[in-house]
Amino acid sequence: STGDSWGIFTFLCAALCNLPALPALNCSEELGAGQSIQQTYDLTRYLEHQLRTLAGTYLNYLGPPFNEPDFNPPRLARAERVPSATVDLDLWRGLTDNARLAANYRAYSRLLCYLRVLDGQVGTAELRHRLAHFCASLQGLVLSIGGVMSSLGYPLPAGPAGPPAPPGAPAAPNDFLKKMDDFWLLKELQTWLWRSAKDFNRLKKKVPPAVVTLRLEARGF
Repeated sequence: STGDSWGIFTFLCAALCNLPALPALNCSEELGAGQSIQQTYDLTRYLEHQLRTLAGTYLNYLGPPFNEPDFNPPRLARAERVPSATVDLDLWRGLTDNARLAANYRAYSRLLCYLRVLDGQVGTAELRHRLAHFCASLQGLVLSIGGVMSSLGYPLPAGPAGPPAPPGAPAAPNDFLKKMDDFWLLKELQTWLWRSAKDFNRLKKKVPPAVVTLRLEARGF
């Protein structure tokens, strides 16, 4: 009937007018250790993909024999300043989560220093742009690893980033050895990222995912 329709319409209007006075249901996600680990894992995989393109471009910039697929030189003593990822896998896996995270944090901090020096020495604008973009992503990874350590209650390593070389260290005596330093920097970085992706994939399986909580906010009650 007309009276009933008008009554329903009046009730709906009153309800709509009073919505701000009703409790609001909000959904918020607590970004805990699980979510932080997942984000760090995703960033590591992204950097792996990004480095494949960057390494190819940079090795072409260096020229032969560095851009030849079968070029596999022995590691020189000069390259020992670059943190090496060539550790026995069983020994690496036997470390505690804290020790592995601290090693990753220190290594990427140092590798970032080397890459920034590399960025200042490149002669082409396009390659400088790519290096700068990669450095920004790698800086994000360092911060993300620090966030994971904090969320798990681990302290950050003291003095993570030193200068690329000790004060007074001699420069490469010739252009070939300088290119060899650059080659090993990219090679070690590739190995670190490959292993870090495996580290964070295992770690995220040990830590429960982020918890989704529902919170009621009373407004005008």
